[in-house]
Amino acid sequence: MTVQDAPDDWTPHFVCHHLDGEENQQAMLRTAYSLRHQVYCLECHFLSADDYPEGLERDQFDTHCAHFSANNLLNEMVGYVRLVTARENVLFPFEEHCQNFLPQSEQPLRHETGEISRLIVRRDYRRRTGDNLAGVTIQTVKPGGQEVVQDRRKPPQILLGLYRQMYIYSIQSGIRYWYAAMEKPLARALSQLGFRFVQISPEIDYYGNVVCYLADLRQLEAHLQQSNPELLSWFRQGIS
Repeated sequence: MTVQDAPDDWTPHFVCHHLDGEENQQAMLRTAYSLRHQVYCLECHFLSADDYPEGLERDQFDTHCAHFSANNLLNEMVGYVRLVTARENVLFPFEEHCQNFLPQSEQPLRHETGEISRLIVRRDYRRRTGDNLAGVTIQTVKPGGQEVVQDRRKPPQILLGLYRQMYIYSIQSGIRYWYAAMEKPLARALSQLGFRFVQISPEIDYYGNVVCYLADLRQLEAHLQQSNPELLSWFRQGIS
């Protein structure tokens, strides 16, 4: 699936793929695992590089998830995300780190859920000071003790393309809810783009200090219909 016909404000310079549907799937997945190794092991040291002697970071969840990539016009992989799908008697990745949830949080039907995982943008495509692993600019200065999300002239194209691919896959697969573990500033940045995630846990240590969130795609659609109908229309292109 190609990212195309986007409104002018976020015209992409990348092609996003659902890797499970690619003819060269295994080669693309190896490239994805290599990118994950570069970011999670060598750059951020979330995982030990010694555990991945082949230079490919992968785990037990990769066999039951959908993989997505963003490639530049030279077909180089510059972004990646996976959506881990529910399996009977198998925990989501975030559930291995988070056992406590906020009292008011409600857990949706498991077969309607997926977890956004390993969302990364290649280092040389995080060009602004404050860009996090998802390619979203977050100002690191904390006036008054508060982190500030820095406005951008253009939305993060790679992230939007990956989210669009996940959205199309989710609609076609009967997935209505997305779990995500992320830093609070990233959640606020996503909210500014129209992607509202509801906090369901206190802060936990899960590759850094993060919070678990849940997004209802029906509510996301309703919000975008009011705030940014062009973006919603672009997201829904290609849904059969």
